[in-house]
Amino acid sequence: MILAAGKGTRLAPLTEKIPKPMIPISSEPLIVHQIRWLKRAGIVDIVVNLHHLGDQIRTYVGTGRPYGVNITYSVEEDLLETGGGIVKALPQLGSDEFVLLNGDVWTGYRFERTVVDEAATMHLILVPKPDHREYGDVDLNGNKVLRRANSASNPWVYSGMAFLKPEIFEGETIRPFSIREILFREIAAERVTGEVYEGVWYDIGTHDQLKRVRRLML
Repeated sequence: MILAAGKGTRLAPLTEKIPKPMIPISSEPLIVHQIRWLKRAGIVDIVVNLHHLGDQIRTYVGTGRPYGVNITYSVEEDLLETGGGIVKALPQLGSDEFVLLNGDVWTGYRFERTVVDEAATMHLILVPKPDHREYGDVDLNGNKVLRRANSASNPWVYSGMAFLKPEIFEGETIRPFSIREILFREIAAERVTGEVYEGVWYDIGTHDQLKRVRRLML
């Protein structure tokens, strides 16, 4: 699932006219690059949630056939945030573990899970805390994700890429809420694993980050 419904307010005024996943990078929209990454990893069934200017994404990408994938859409009349957006899309996602990808991520990650723990309900791809972040999100004890009470002791940041089991949303209703609600609960229950990725990764949330990514592609 590609999370593509957000308004991208930090990239205004650019995102007042186009949704963030449609921002062009090296002549193609960001979301097209993401679709190609998933296809290279053998992922061909993709769900994209839509809200802000979502018709532009649907019109450009369509069914995904030109990219060798099958794309379906989950349209949100009201923005449901990351957690609510996934809950609404569950009927399209099926019962197996699925990949979650934020629609503003640029990365060289191969989307091939390397840590397998059958007891884990979530597996996070973590990256070193970037300079613009004061604190990290989590730490690792072996492959188990944990949160230190002292935020300065959390060296890793959630990358916006994860592998999730649908069962973690059981009993949830369609409402606006952050995936972090589920994440923190599952971490506390010691059901979250993670791996550190130290390759190319950018969260295109600001104009500065967008410029950096575009420079990479020159």
